[in-house]
Amino acid sequence: MAIIAILPASAKVKKVAATPAPAPTTDNILTEQEQREGWKLLWDGKTTNGWRGAKLQTFPTKGWRIEEGILKVEKASGAESGNGGDIVTEKNYHNFILKVDFKITEGANSGIKYFVDPDMNQGEGSAIGCEFQILDDLRHPDAKLGVKGNRKLGSLYDLIPAPEQKPFDITTWNTATIIVKDNHVEHWLNGVKLVEYERGTQQWNALVAYSKYKNWPNFGNRDGRILLQDHGDEVWFKNVKIKEL
Repeated sequence: MAIIAILPASAKVKKVAATPAPAPTTDNILTEQEQREGWKLLWDGKTTNGWRGAKLQTFPTKGWRIEEGILKVEKASGAESGNGGDIVTEKNYHNFILKVDFKITEGANSGIKYFVDPDMNQGEGSAIGCEFQILDDLRHPDAKLGVKGNRKLGSLYDLIPAPEQKPFDITTWNTATIIVKDNHVEHWLNGVKLVEYERGTQQWNALVAYSKYKNWPNFGNRDGRILLQDHGDEVWFKNVKIKEL
């Protein structure tokens, strides 16, 4: 497991005669270097452009709100896709690096899904796809379900568990990163790799056959959309960006 040291930045304090203007935000914008490297914003921080409901042709009219550059899932009953419902990108993605900043409230459950086919499940519950689990492991009961912790934060939900020890702070923003290079996939949290796997292998097929996805044809073996999940708990997202490879 990689270890990344973060050093505190030094800052100078200077006296001013009047109240200074607010510092410009760096959220939901790309730096010049990111632009040169081919990064694009998946969410612009202001509108619903590029997104729609997973089971709708438009963006949900309830359950989600945009507030001061943050995309928020509103608190509801805690049911899976039971309020506004999941939202998905309007296009499919193949090879990519996806980064999403997220912040959860106590006891919250959500997720970032990929390889999502919105047409696979038009009934109750969430749209079907591979999931980077977002969860309060200490307080949400789903952490105790599944097999060997494969429903905890950072796990490939219901398939591959993330390590028990991982860099996470519920009181602040955290960054989920998903890397897809053909059949090779990785989950990273705050700069530390948690999960990696190869799709389409015998081992992959065995994992799926033992999971809740066993009855979904060709699960995880196709390109698809990216999804932010409504699980009825308040969760915040920002700086949703992607680099296609």
